Amino acid sequence: MDPVFLSRLQFAAATMFHFLFVPLTLGLSVLIAYMETKYARTGDKTYLRMTKFWGKLFLINFALGVVTGITLEFQFGTNWSRYSAYVGDIFGSLLAIEASVAFFLESTFIGIWIFGWKKLSAKAHAGVMWLVALAGNLSAVWILMANGFMQNPVGYVIKDGRAELESFMALITNKHGLLEIIHVVPASLLLASFFIMGVSAWHLLRKQHLPVFERSFRIGLVVGLVMALFTAFTGDLHGINVSKTQPAKLAAMESHWETQTRAPLVLFAIPDQENEKNLIEIGAIPGILSFLGFHDFNAKVTGLLDIPKDERPPVLPTFVGFRTMVGLGTLFILLTIYGWFKRNNLTENPTYLKIMLFAIPLPYIAMEMGWIVSEVGRQPWIVYGLMRTAEAVSPISTTQVFISLTGFILVYGLLGLVGFYLMAKTVKQGPEAAN
Repeated sequence: MDPVFLSRLQFAAATMFHFLFVPLTLGLSVLIAYMETKYARTGDKTYLRMTKFWGKLFLINFALGVVTGITLEFQFGTNWSRYSAYVGDIFGSLLAIEASVAFFLESTFIGIWIFGWKKLSAKAHAGVMWLVALAGNLSAVWILMANGFMQNPVGYVIKDGRAELESFMALITNKHGLLEIIHVVPASLLLASFFIMGVSAWHLLRKQHLPVFERSFRIGLVVGLVMALFTAFTGDLHGINVSKTQPAKLAAMESHWETQTRAPLVLFAIPDQENEKNLIEIGAIPGILSFLGFHDFNAKVTGLLDIPKDERPPVLPTFVGFRTMVGLGTLFILLTIYGWFKRNNLTENPTYLKIMLFAIPLPYIAMEMGWIVSEVGRQPWIVYGLMRTAEAVSPISTTQVFISLTGFILVYGLLGLVGFYLMAKTVKQGPEAAN
């Protein structure tokens, strides 16, 4: 193993663990703000109990997200110093805005929300939660913009051997970044909705706190259905953009080897990158890949054989990640549509409730698979077409990275155990009486 591979593995492990907490923070903040607004408007104490119960889970999740996220930015100096030196003028400006503006505001408003129950009116307190949700999602916007630059670099000029910012407006209107925002943020709401439905299902199966969890489930169901459909729509837009800007990624996503018009979609395949083919192909449907990639059944789709070997991404993880994400996305639509027809008699459908309970991990898996497609599919570039990943790593030894990687695994593993224990304990305790 070399420092490049281990540094990539360390950043991937830290990021993927951190991202277990990010989408729930983003989505749950919005849903809690809605619940508290309902309480402020109606005075119904059931909504207050809902707000405080989901609020506790939100705060635990937020704390874990903060702790696990801090180390990520340090890695740009420890493991990826050459990357930082080359594009830090651009990438750093976006991270600085996220940390000094969005995250600062989110943290401040969370403090007001925690300690303001007895000091603010119900409407003012609900307004603070909306500010928490806005600031949190604004934080995600800047991070996704930074990733958008890595996927499709714009707004820069090469000067004195490094990339420097030329147009901040081009940077924040980067189409790839904007598409990431309208795909990831709704997906976070979808994940939070499934989390709420799954936890509510656990209590409904036990006939506990029915008013709280029947309402919670219905709120999650409505938001989940809308977000499942909208995420599929934005995913299609994202795919079209990738087809035009990253043809190698599209080819890897579908394990497509030969350039052709009316490119077929293969329903089942096993990629064999070493021999530059698929070991098995079953169910090829002509023209569908061309349509999905370009909304034109006759469009030409570039195959991996026409892409230099040293510019091809790893095919198998990109292919599996994409198929898993799409398959789960389809399942989410079906589950929420079915739930819509059962929403008024949930306790009479224990099988559906059990399915939704065990479905809690599925949106997490779908989002992690989406990031595998996005990041692994971009390889061998750390900034697409501008800087290769192998050129970005710090001049450090394999031993140094191995030690830090081991430390990350141990510390993050401990944090995960503590965090999941606290969340499970809170879920089992259920909501407290409103006061």
